[in-house]
Amino acid sequence: MSALLSMPVELHKLNTSSNRIACAQWHRHINAVNADARLADYLIDSGSLTTRLTQACAQFRVQRLHQLRALCLQDEFQAVKLARPLQVMERDVLLRCDEAPVVYAHTVLPLAANASQWPLFASLGNRSLGSTLFNDPLVKRGALCFARLGVRHPLMRRIAALGLLDADEKTLFARRSVFERKGSRLLVTEVFLSAILRLPN
Repeated sequence: MSALLSMPVELHKLNTSSNRIACAQWHRHINAVNADARLADYLIDSGSLTTRLTQACAQFRVQRLHQLRALCLQDEFQAVKLARPLQVMERDVLLRCDEAPVVYAHTVLPLAANASQWPLFASLGNRSLGSTLFNDPLVKRGALCFARLGVRHPLMRRIAALGLLDADEKTLFARRSVFERKGSRLLVTEVFLSAILRLPN
């Protein structure tokens, strides 16, 4: 068994029930989600989000929440060319600027992927996946898609469980894109938390 698949087998507790609850509507054009201008600027930025956040604060860090086998969400299996929701390698992290969480990032990788296709994925720890992707000439990024996640979406439920939703927040803006390397697809979803608007322009 490859190193990529040798991590402990564990299903995320929120996946088994919330997979069936809600799907997001993903759009190719930013206007479809009605984001305000400042947040839209983050959403459509095709550069490295890690680099941008690093430049916007004194201390940037990645906090890994988990990296394990889990059932992929109902609205993401087709993006990584699975026939139906199946188990994948799932990695969820918080991106923190001066300790404030500003982005909840969620990555899924089909179990068919191997260490040759994604050599650093299994050993990332608290390092930035984005830095790895943007510095690898073999990685190709697909088009950005945008959504407003409602409170019933599985990722919103995870964010709420961490106490990261303001009392009056019913939706959060998110984007996602597929990265491809050596024929294998990896899907990265980034949910933008309200604290990101408190960063300097």
